[in-house]
Amino acid sequence: MEWLANRWVAAAAGIWIQWSCGSSYTFSIYSPVLKSSQGYDQSTLDTVSVFKDIGANFGILSGLLYSAVTPFNDRRGPPPSPTKSKWKSLGGPWVVLAAGAVQCFLGFFFMWASIVGLIHRPPVAVVCFFAWLGSNGQTFLNTTNVVTGLRNFPEYSGTIVGIMKGFLGLSGAILIQLYHTFCDGEPTTYLLMLAFLPTLICLSLMFLVRIYEVQDGDSKKHLDGFSTATMIIVAYLMLVIILQNILSFSSWLRVFTFFVLMILLTSPFGFAIRAQCEESRRYPKAFSIERNPLTNNPKLIASSSKSSAGENLEYHELPSEEERVQATSDDSVLPHEEEMNLLQAMSTVEFWMLFTIMVSGLGSGLATINNMGQIGQSLGYTTVEINNLVSLWSMWNFLGRFGGGYVSDYIMHRKGLSRPLLMAVTLGIMILGHVIIASGFHGNLYLGPVLVGIGYGANWSLMPTITSEIFGVKHMGTIFNTIAAASPLGSYLLSVRVVGYIYDMEANEEDNSCYGPHCFMSSFLILAGVAFLAFLFGVALYFRTRRFYKNVVLRRLQHSSSSS
Repeated sequence: MEWLANRWVAAAAGIWIQWSCGSSYTFSIYSPVLKSSQGYDQSTLDTVSVFKDIGANFGILSGLLYSAVTPFNDRRGPPPSPTKSKWKSLGGPWVVLAAGAVQCFLGFFFMWASIVGLIHRPPVAVVCFFAWLGSNGQTFLNTTNVVTGLRNFPEYSGTIVGIMKGFLGLSGAILIQLYHTFCDGEPTTYLLMLAFLPTLICLSLMFLVRIYEVQDGDSKKHLDGFSTATMIIVAYLMLVIILQNILSFSSWLRVFTFFVLMILLTSPFGFAIRAQCEESRRYPKAFSIERNPLTNNPKLIASSSKSSAGENLEYHELPSEEERVQATSDDSVLPHEEEMNLLQAMSTVEFWMLFTIMVSGLGSGLATINNMGQIGQSLGYTTVEINNLVSLWSMWNFLGRFGGGYVSDYIMHRKGLSRPLLMAVTLGIMILGHVIIASGFHGNLYLGPVLVGIGYGANWSLMPTITSEIFGVKHMGTIFNTIAAASPLGSYLLSVRVVGYIYDMEANEEDNSCYGPHCFMSSFLILAGVAFLAFLFGVALYFRTRRFYKNVVLRRLQHSSSSS
């Protein structure tokens, strides 16, 4: 159906896939039954958890596959060869989504089968592989939705990345609501659900997630509609989580609240249909062209022209190769402003600056998440308070992811400021959060984790957007996922070698427990220092790319004025 073939429906379908694939954030639900059924000790279970985290953050394979099967018309380079074009015309984002769906199903299904005894108890290494496989499928789905969104909405890349990354961060809270509604007290059933739910949703919607050749400067209004729907969903979820921790919900009330949540989650499709209808009325003879190097002349690009003669679709010829060389040799363009592959990106200083920020900044954020329960116990917080804090963490994470993308677009379009500047600011917020947690004063966990969570989430939106702008979108999935592989490395170094080591030194030898502000004070002061290192690299990246982003802002302002 033609009304489903547009970038707005593609974005709504991506949102649905995103909220269903965040199973890596709910490991605590099924980890006890995995531990008891397999006879694991805590260190063995932690090993399985590490492989789960590696799978959820090691997305290089997904990036390589996306680059291999999705067509890309580089307007500054020569046309693709016929052989290569023919190969890519057979693929598309759906191939990467299908691969991720298969991984999700196989990983969680075999983990469920090992728990219920459907297969013989596998060795620990095999279970670690199952955990890695199921979580690694998430990277295939996430990479596809984020990069496709970037290519469909290049003028507001921060906003669309914030929405996609936000729903991935929010998916943990949504899946937990689904668990409490239909599988409460049955983690084994929940694990089987994780094998089928994202797989079925992905296979049902994957052909809607496509790349379109659209040049329209009026996408901000409709993206704001998606943003409004997103904020309504997160506000509703926050209200439900708070009420569930205060009141005792009956089964029918749980079903009702989840039914309302599902209605809210369908709202992006309503905004998508409305956006497409308005575009159709505005440009009655214009249409969206799906990228296909076999059928689209690479020297022609479609654009909408508001002429008094009926706003017909016009085609503009791209400059010749000689003209492109002359344009890119101008002093106003940085030498590395091109579509880079992974090896080319790794030869730049900017790549390693982003890698260092990922290790130290986001690694310190993961260390905070991994130790929230123990921090609360050491400071005398009740179980209900700790559960509230852990449940609400996904909300702060979401607000950071969504806000980081939205605010970065605002300051670029309205204020002319670059995204690395906002990155440095959010890293500074994380420093303050670590210091507040280290202080140990009464009520500190109601403030410190909020700041860390918002800063941590914001960087997960800023990182892929900055990566696409500096290195280009053609190989962005591969480049960003290589940078993101630093996140579990930082988590291991800071969680195990710093926080865990210092906690064990301070703990009572009898029960291996520690109580008081001193348990985590030293470790979180170290985390604050590590985050300060990331802050310095963020400031350095801002000054290094300031001229580059000045040109980016000027080009976008020129494009917006020509489209209006």
